[in-house]
Amino acid sequence: MTQGSSLDLSKPEAIVGSRVIDAPRDLVFSVWSDPDHISKWWGPNGFTTTTSVFEFRPGGTWRFVMHGPDGTDYQNRITFDDIVAPERIAYHHGGGDDVEPVQFRTTVTFEALGRRTRVTLRMVFASAAERDRVIRDYGADKGLAETLARFADHVATIANKA
Repeated sequence: MTQGSSLDLSKPEAIVGSRVIDAPRDLVFSVWSDPDHISKWWGPNGFTTTTSVFEFRPGGTWRFVMHGPDGTDYQNRITFDDIVAPERIAYHHGGGDDVEPVQFRTTVTFEALGRRTRVTLRMVFASAAERDRVIRDYGADKGLAETLARFADHVATIANKA
């Protein structure tokens, strides 16, 4: 049984979300790292995602647009820093003139719990003020919980077909 997402905002410069998913770690990791799957679950409720570049390797780039339910497009660029399959993905979200003005580092871990997997996503910002701005302006805390829920639902659909 998939458990609900938990959020931890106790560190002023971080947003941490976690969710236990009723599927083995290899499957969970493969769904997280496949752009065909990502388009089906990435982003908060009501969002869709279009990927233009996905180079899943250290130093590789993921360029994508998150399409909001109000019609707003959010350009994003992620650079993968470290990938240790099926345990961990580390990346940084880079600001710049052509993407949303948000910069942070993220580590996603995949902890095997028998036939289940705990996914933990830790976003770290340059300061508490920047973290608070991203929560206020983008709803990043709520968006993270909704994204993890959408991910869990998508993995469940795949696991039930297997």
